Amino acid sequence: MEVLTEITNNILVITLNRPEAGNALNGALSEGLSNALTDAATNDEVRAIVITGAGEKIFCAGMDLKAFAAGEDLAKIGMGFTALRTCKKPLIAAVNGHALAGGFEVVMMCDLVVAVETARFGIPEVKRGLFAAGGGVRLPARIPLAIALEMGLTGDPIDAARAATLGLINQVVPVTQLRDAALALAGRITANGPLAVQATKELMLDEIGSGNPALMGELQKKVFSSEDAKEGATAFAQKRAPEWKGR
Repeated sequence: MEVLTEITNNILVITLNRPEAGNALNGALSEGLSNALTDAATNDEVRAIVITGAGEKIFCAGMDLKAFAAGEDLAKIGMGFTALRTCKKPLIAAVNGHALAGGFEVVMMCDLVVAVETARFGIPEVKRGLFAAGGGVRLPARIPLAIALEMGLTGDPIDAARAATLGLINQVVPVTQLRDAALALAGRITANGPLAVQATKELMLDEIGSGNPALMGELQKKVFSSEDAKEGATAFAQKRAPEWKGR
């Protein structure tokens, strides 16, 4: 199973379960994440959701570039982001390791973040001829614009300590305390009125805006179907430097 779920004390814990592939987002994992979130939306027992990754090194390595290079449907890979974006219940990322590219965007789609000390965060999509089309658009709303641009334009990651200093994450904890810390934070939320919690989330996210969906779709179609996008993914799969053409 690419996605594991369990409910404890009104908290749904979702585990991205492809440790052999760095919990990378392929169609099956993304569909599993989407299904889990869709089910949670109508389950009154669930009042908060924790998302984590299997293993102790990588939360999520991002989109499965090998699957993308092989022609897997991009829309299917993106199903999870649609479900994250429309989720009305509080989302907490329990980051057990590196969160890069689409993995970092999953984190950015969450409302609160607890991370282990060794975690690293980044959106290196530009290094593969792509851009952060998921939660990456929320980055300038959470940290200073200059730092968001630095991360987006260079593709270079930052460590957990800097992420905490920037206010990007809520807590940094030892790996042995991650689950307990995430559940404790979720528990502080579930103790409150469910409708009031959901309304608070919706209003705060509305206040910062959610970007321009039309522009995002236009740019995603242009960039993700480009020769450079295919070259970036192919170069990654072949473990070589990409040869950009600018088209």
